[in-house]
Parts: sequence; structure tokens; C-alpha cells
Amino acid sequence: MFELKNYQNETLQILREFLEEARLMPVEEAFTRAQQRQNRQPLPYLHHSFAQVPYVCLRLPTGGGKTVLASYAVGIAKRAYLEQDYPIVLWLVPTNTIREQTLEALQKPGHPYRAALEDEFGVDRLMVLDIGDVTRIRKQDIGNKAIIVVGTLATLRVEDTSGRKVYAYHEDFEPHFAGISPHDARLEKVSEADLKPNGLTAANLGKIKYSFANLLALKQPLVIMDEAHNARTKLTFDTLKRIHPACVLELTATPDTSRESASNVLHHVSASQLKAANMIKLPIMLTEHHEWDGAVRDAVLTRKQLAQEAVKSGDSVRPIALFQAENKSGEVTFEVLKTFLIEQLGIAAPQIAIVTGNQRELDGIDLFNPACPIEYIITVEALKEGWDCSFAYVFCSVKDVKSSKDAEQLLGRVLRMPYAQRRQHEALNRAYAHLVSPNFAKAAAALTDKMVQSMGFDPLELPQHLQHGNQYSLFDNTEYPSSRPAIAEEFSEFILNNGEQLAVTGLIDEPTATLILQGFTGKQKAEVQQQVEQHNLRVKAQLAPAMRGEVFAPLPLLCVREENQLRLLEPESYLYTKGGWSLLDFPVELPQFEIRESGRVFEVFLQGGHVSYKLAEQGETPNLNLIELDIDDTVLVRWLDREVRQADVSPSEMIRWLVQLVGHLTKVRGFSLTALVRSKFLLARAIKDRIAFCRHKAAERGFQHWLFEDSSLLGVSETYQYTFKPDVYPARVPFYRGKYAFTKHYYPVIEDLSSSGEEFECAQALDQHPQVKHWIRNLVNREAASFRLPLARGYFYPDFIAELHDGRTVVVEYKGEYLQTADDAREKAAVGQQWAQQSGGLFLLALAKDAQGKNIYQQLNQLFH
Repeated sequence: MFELKNYQNETLQILREFLEEARLMPVEEAFTRAQQRQNRQPLPYLHHSFAQVPYVCLRLPTGGGKTVLASYAVGIAKRAYLEQDYPIVLWLVPTNTIREQTLEALQKPGHPYRAALEDEFGVDRLMVLDIGDVTRIRKQDIGNKAIIVVGTLATLRVEDTSGRKVYAYHEDFEPHFAGISPHDARLEKVSEADLKPNGLTAANLGKIKYSFANLLALKQPLVIMDEAHNARTKLTFDTLKRIHPACVLELTATPDTSRESASNVLHHVSASQLKAANMIKLPIMLTEHHEWDGAVRDAVLTRKQLAQEAVKSGDSVRPIALFQAENKSGEVTFEVLKTFLIEQLGIAAPQIAIVTGNQRELDGIDLFNPACPIEYIITVEALKEGWDCSFAYVFCSVKDVKSSKDAEQLLGRVLRMPYAQRRQHEALNRAYAHLVSPNFAKAAAALTDKMVQSMGFDPLELPQHLQHGNQYSLFDNTEYPSSRPAIAEEFSEFILNNGEQLAVTGLIDEPTATLILQGFTGKQKAEVQQQVEQHNLRVKAQLAPAMRGEVFAPLPLLCVREENQLRLLEPESYLYTKGGWSLLDFPVELPQFEIRESGRVFEVFLQGGHVSYKLAEQGETPNLNLIELDIDDTVLVRWLDREVRQADVSPSEMIRWLVQLVGHLTKVRGFSLTALVRSKFLLARAIKDRIAFCRHKAAERGFQHWLFEDSSLLGVSETYQYTFKPDVYPARVPFYRGKYAFTKHYYPVIEDLSSSGEEFECAQALDQHPQVKHWIRNLVNREAASFRLPLARGYFYPDFIAELHDGRTVVVEYKGEYLQTADDAREKAAVGQQWAQQSGGLFLLALAKDAQGKNIYQQLNQLFH
């Protein structure tokens, strides 16, 4: 059973919240709010002449599962923005090869992409078509089936539309335009160029062209753009405007950042998040070689060692090595490389496959088959587009990686983790690269460029994920990172301008940097400067306690006693303190839901304020809410039941509650059934909010009882403890980039800590306090990587966790002002103090200045003593 990863669910939730707000307020305001919720510095929203059409980008590094996210995003957009049961989706990909692969996956029963769509729309209410087969769409399909059309952007992106089938007149589309005004400005008209190819006469000139492009413009599709960042030009924008999309969603690892066509990045997933979710193999163990034969030999040995480790651990993987040879004009062609493997290293010919423009020795081969003999793959440029085999573990290039336009594609193949599961032996959780380079610093710089520019990595997270393969045994049996201090072995060799070599260990200070850069100018100087900076970043990363192998003390979790056993206390526990909860215990009403319609505007009032949207763009609209539909309230109740069902509310109770609610809205509040049906998506959203409100109120009673009235059943147990893992810190970007050098943060990077914010002062106080051994910027809702405490509504993720030299653990929640009476602070303080009392740890609700005027450092000092 396929399950989305935590970061994928988080990404979809951010998209959902943005689209819900974009439906009800200016899109630029919704975009700003989405960034603020993620604690990101808001960037301006660029309309690109699309007015209020949401056009945003989800940024995920290579291996993040962009296509599966796109599959789920269709259902998100349906509810949150399109408000259509069965929308039309135009799914655009960069090449025909990717188009064929995407289409096959979306049409294949049981494939995760297909399953996501079937779960949303049903098997019989879903059409997935190639853009060449769109004439199969019948008029009755629209509005009754979700229609997914897969094509390439190149199919649409033309200035002259007369030569493309997607813009061509086709009589099969005629029924779709029945009753449409011939003066509709959105639609392209028949021109002279259309007459002869389609057997039309002059009488057709100026009439609506029966084309697929016009059908899209009429129905305003959701547009999904897969890796289309390289095509963000004026022509692309003009092309998309031609089909009048309702919403555009781009998914890419490297969005456009140029000022004129920059992508509106709604959410950015980091490589560290992918690693924590076991989607990619990290770190990359990089080894540099002076000669190509040494690189090839060690790559073979690495693959063989990995295969032995897999057999010993019983792991069902067959490690494969990918070799990048030089082209025909080079020294080490694929023929030379294959001969060397066979004659010098004793590799059997059937174990080698060559993939070039003329030789396609992997076609029809299942590399996942245990009986497959292939262990080495040689290519010159990239493998076939979309080729994917997560058994690839070793990347070896005999070319200059910096100048190779395909090195990052091969490295991307190596990074994918088999079956997205952590392997038993640590060596099988890493990727391996062997490059021909004069020194490690230059090799690392070249690979860093590829990973940042083409694979979506952040430069600050690379030092912990790109390590020297010679630092220690690649196949030791210790947990990563090595228990040995790596800083003593972290060195780089620099070739000075006079040809001499300089070996450097530890941080490079300014005089040494000046010596290394002396004599270099222009591009060469910039490259060497980058090598120096990356060396220092690697050294700083190795200084982090986690990278040195230090263990963070486990933190007990708050438990509750049930039937003489301590069980983990969770938010749901509060609901069942005194016999559980029921929706029917609360008034069946939506007190803040209102609908008014006058003229052209259909206004909806939801909790939180006034919102509105237009029903029609031209002419006066009659009050359609007064026209009766040929359905009864049972149809609406059944639809709402499917939309708002909850795991902790029985189907019978939900139906009973919805029947009463619809009755209340129609008979007491006076809404017509037609009005409720027309606003059913917004109604469903309001109902979900109301159910969450009722659940919270029910949980508050249990929270009040256990935390404030009777805490005798609370406790801690050795069975339930949270442990920070040294190699798992799925921090989101942006990372801390301030000038102050934190020396005690447990991990090499720090998430979301502005150097101008008050939380920075709290972190600085922890870092400077002599009793603090190390501390962590705690992450919020990060899959098995966050310490949390249960509240009546969800979880409380304290800002900072610290361990003292005396072994005590400290939980710190920062509040910028004195908020002791605020409900939020009161709940957090109550559960934090209970945790401290039960566990023997320390809890501080830190304030910029407390009631006695103490600053944060002084508050910590008082707590520790």
C-alpha cells in the first residue's frame, strides 16, 4: 500500500491552504499568507499577466516524487479552488519520452499515480488521454468525468497556431460549442489558413474554431507543468493564456529565478527532508582520483563491497555502478572503458550494458529482477530520459564533471533509495561517486555546482551530505556518522597559481585564503574562492556534535495511566477522558456561515471574515438560488458525507448530524437547497471547520481535567522516549545564514532562525551558556524528527531542546512578550511543566523580559540553578 511521506503531505497541505485562500481573496495576498505561515520572508507574487489566476511552483529536489505529488494535487485543486466534481486537467511535461512514461503510469491500474486519481474520482469517472487522442472526449464526458490530458509544452507553444493539431479545427468538437456566443473573446476563430485543410468554406470565416485549444479555453483547465522551468518565456506565458487556465501548478527541482520570469515558489522541500523520509541515499561519499583507471577500479571495488554487504545483511538490492565515458573524440570512450573492465578487472561481458545513442542494451531489461546479470552500465551522455533504477549506487565519471551537462542526471539516478526504505547496513544508505580530479576540493566544488544548479540542493546542506570517501572506511559497521572525529581528517589540497600544492586541514583563515587565491583572476579566482568556502563549510559541518558522533540524551514522553499501564498521551486521549465525545453533544448549526447574492456577486461568509467571488463576468446574473433543483436534500447530505467524513465519527452519527444540519440551514436559517448545492464546496469547508471546533471543545474538557485538576494519572515510562538521531534533521529552507557562529547546535544546519529575530537571542543564550552541552532548534511536525507534547488541539512543538553537561534535558518555548494569561501560552506552559515534573527535566516559557525584568540568559541561569 503506497503512503505519502510526511514532507509530501506537508507540501499538499500548504498547497491546499493557499488555494482555499486564493479562492476567496487576491492571489497575491494568499501567496504572502502562505509564506508567512512557513516563517519565510515573503517574496512578491509575480502575476506574469495572468491577473488573479493562481500560478505557483512546488520546489522539490531530484528524487522528491514530483509526479506523485501532482497526482494528489488534482484532488486538492478540485476542492480548494476549482470547486468542480470532475475537472479537466492539462498535464504538460518537457519531452515526448517523459510524456509516454507519464501517460503509461497514469493509465496503469495499481500504479500510485493512477491510484491517487481513482481514489479521488472513481474508476468509471476518470479519463486519462494522450493529447493526440482528445477527439475521444464526448460532450457528456465533461462535468461527469475527470479528464486528464497528457502532452508536451512544445505541442502548444507556437506563435502561429495553424500548423498544430491541438489548435486545428475538428468536427468532433462541434457539440462542445453548442450555444456558445460566437463573440466570446476567449475563443480563436476560423481563419483563411483553416479553410482548405479542413474542407471549410468562406462562410465559416470568423466563426468559433472547433479545436481542442478552444475547448480548453472554454472549460478553463487546471494546468500541471512538470519540470517546465526552462520554458518560462513570454511565448510560454502567451501560450498558456490562450487556453485560459483556472490554475497553474509547476513542479521542479530548479525553478526559474530570473527577475522577469521567476517562479512563484510556494513551498521548498530540502534534500535533508528527502533523506529523513528515506527517499534518497545520503551522504554521497566522494573520492577523487588522478587517473581514470584508478577511478574505474575503485568504483568496481565499491560496487562489489556493497553487493557483499547486501548479501550478508539479507537485503534485497543488487548494487549497480554507472560509468560516464567520454565521447568519440575523447581518450576513454565507451569501447575503451568496456575493454578495460573485461580485460583488466575481470568483469564478465554479460555483466556490462552500454547505453548510447546507437546501443540500447537496457531496452527490455528488468534490472530489478534478481536473476538479471547486469552490474555495470556505461553511458556517454544521459541515460534514456526518465530511466530510473534505484539499485544504482556508484557513479564514476572519467570526464570533467564540471563541463559535463549530464553528470547531474546520472548522479540523480544514484541518489534514489531502493523501495524508499532505509537499509539494514549503513553502507547501503549512502551513495558513492568516483571522479577524475586533481584534488578533493576541486571535485567537490564541481559536484556541488551540479547538485545546487540542476538538482535542487541548498549549498548550506551539502557539506554534511557530500563527504570525502577517504575520511574513514566506507564500509565500517558503526552507525553513521563515524564515531571517530572527522575534523582531524577533513583536508583539501589546493593547486596554487605557481603550480605548487598546498594541503590544508581545519578552517582556512584569511591569510591562508589570500595565499591560495594569490595570482588568480577572473573566473579562475571565483572557482578557487568557491573551493575555499566549501572547504570551510565542510569543516564547520564536521564540528557539529552530531557529526562528531555525540549522542543526544533521550527525552521521556508524557504518558497517562490506563488499566494500570502507562500509555502515550496524545491529543486524542483528551477526547476520551469521560466516556468519549459526540458531534450530537453540540448544537447542530453553522453560526458564521452566510450566503447573500445580489446582481453579479455571490458572497459567502465563513469563519474569520468576509469573502467573495464572482459567478459571471458578463451581464447581470439572476438570483439562481431561487430556482429549484430536481433533487432533494438527501443528495446533498450524501455528497457532504463523502467530503467531510471523519475517522472518529461513526458513519451513522455523521449522516444523522448532516441531516439535522441541512434541515437547520434550510428551515431555520432560510437558505434554499439550490443555494447550498451551488456553494457545496465552501459549505463542506465550513462543516469541517465546525467539526474541528467541536472536537477541540470536547478535548479541552479532558485537557483541563488532566493538566489542571487531576494529574495523578500522568507519568513517564522508559518505553516511550524520544531520541534525536544524529543523521536525521529534515530541516526546511531557509537555513540560518547569519554571521554569528553557533558552536553547540547539535546538527550542522539550523532551520528557520532569523538573525534579527528575538528567537535568535534565545538560541544565542543557549549557545553561550556554559552549562549547555548542546541544543537543537526543534522542528515542527517533521516525521519522527520532532519532540512534541500533546495539547487539546494537536501538538506543541517547543522551539528549543537542550542537554546540559550534568545530563538534564531542557525544553524551551520562546514568547516575545509577557503572555502568561494568553490561552495558547497557558496551555503550553501547563503541559510543559507537567512534562518537567514527571520526567525530571526542565521547562522554560522564555520571555524577552520576564516579570522581574530578567533577560533570557538570566531566566536560563535561574532555571538551571
